[in-house]
Amino acid sequence: MSANGPHTPYLAQGPRVGIRHFTHEDAEEFTARARESRDLHRPWLFPPDTPEAYAGYARARIESPAAEPLLVCEREAGGAIAGFININNIVRGGFLSGTLGYGAFAHAAGRGLMGEGLALVLRYAFGPLGLHRLEANIQPLNEASIALVRRAGFRLEGFSPAFIFIDGAWRDHERWAITADKVTADKVTADKPLPPRPY
Repeated sequence: MSANGPHTPYLAQGPRVGIRHFTHEDAEEFTARARESRDLHRPWLFPPDTPEAYAGYARARIESPAAEPLLVCEREAGGAIAGFININNIVRGGFLSGTLGYGAFAHAAGRGLMGEGLALVLRYAFGPLGLHRLEANIQPLNEASIALVRRAGFRLEGFSPAFIFIDGAWRDHERWAITADKVTADKVTADKPLPPRPY
């Protein structure tokens, strides 16, 4: 029996979504959603959109001790996949940190599902996983992605030019981060005004 109730597949759940681990059996739904979402994702994100690509992508994350590959699933839609939030590059010891990679699928975009999912991921990361800090690296013009982490309480820590190789070039990124104490002491909600970005 899960902490969330009998027979639930979710690691954590909210009113509309639950989060669970990737499985190899998710290939068909995940790749179909990725193909439907190309216009939304480009040029920021390139999730696997064929079964072959998904197999390697999922295997690398499922088998890695330094990753927690998580799907955001819509509970009232029978667990349909709304998006994904991967905790990558997990480092233990004195660091207790991970890096987020995430994306909504087109049918779920703009409905607040990823915001709810990210809140669940933070609860999971700073609770059962025992992490202290999460970082999200985001291209400066990706306003939707930045808005998601700002609403969750992430702070802008810096700007890194030519930081990550994406779509054939080294791309500039802003570094946003949150620590466990921020989540428990100063929860940011969607209706609270957000401070301006410093540039």
